Amino acid sequence: MLNPLLPYVRVVKHVHAKSSNGKQYHIACARGDLAETLLVPGDPDRVPRIARFWDTAKEVSSNREFRSYTGKYKGVSVSALSSGIGPACMAIAVNEAANIGVRTFIRVGSTGAIQPGINCGDVIISSAAVRLDYASNCYIIPEYPAAANYEVLLALVEAAENLGLSNYHVGVTATTADFYAGQNRPNRLCETCEMSNLVPTLQKASVLNVEMETATLYTLASLFGLRAGAVLAVYNSHFTGEFKAGAGEESAIKIANEAVKILNEWDAKKRKSKKRWLYPSLLTSK
Repeated sequence: MLNPLLPYVRVVKHVHAKSSNGKQYHIACARGDLAETLLVPGDPDRVPRIARFWDTAKEVSSNREFRSYTGKYKGVSVSALSSGIGPACMAIAVNEAANIGVRTFIRVGSTGAIQPGINCGDVIISSAAVRLDYASNCYIIPEYPAAANYEVLLALVEAAENLGLSNYHVGVTATTADFYAGQNRPNRLCETCEMSNLVPTLQKASVLNVEMETATLYTLASLFGLRAGAVLAVYNSHFTGEFKAGAGEESAIKIANEAVKILNEWDAKKRKSKKRWLYPSLLTSK
């Protein structure tokens, strides 16, 4: 028996959401508006805060939660586009930005730490993410890993070191679909929620932090053959209960911007050496 949904699937499979002026429907950008390397904060107001460290910057678009700037950082072309809050919004940003030529994504976000020794104002560089986002399940089976691209991960660590920052941590992040029950915060269901033991479980698994976008970004970027990484400012600690909005944001921004320059230098080395992959001795070669 034929699947009754098959004709519908065939129709929507090839449809790209564009407005009448050729721009992507949600992010309101067309090919050429964004650089190949894109910084992706959640907060639209963080976009100009990122761009203030650039040599040049101009606003490209502002539509719904999606605000974008394009410019240059230390001579390297770069763009920033806010994703808004949550996995579904990140999926929109990745799909539409990839459609118009973005090849490297770096999330510049905020997070809550769940391990002792990680304080408000610290920075977390995510090596991988636990897929509790559910949006990525629309694209691939849940067993598929959400991992950072190793070149972007190394560039973020290199950037932190070059900037003389010591309060950064590298490890696994958990991405949840909800801010309240999904991260064990007080809500109307209180302790009866089925997710009430999530944070203790993640703590035992040595997961560093919880947030709402990284796993979606990593999964989609990997599936699409793109590069992705994430640097996250620690705004609160589930371990101590402390909350400081904005803490560590400037450090995360500086790391992300510097990583753009580093990746550009490494990509140039790969092109010069006609190598596809980055490896340690390539970085030390002349």
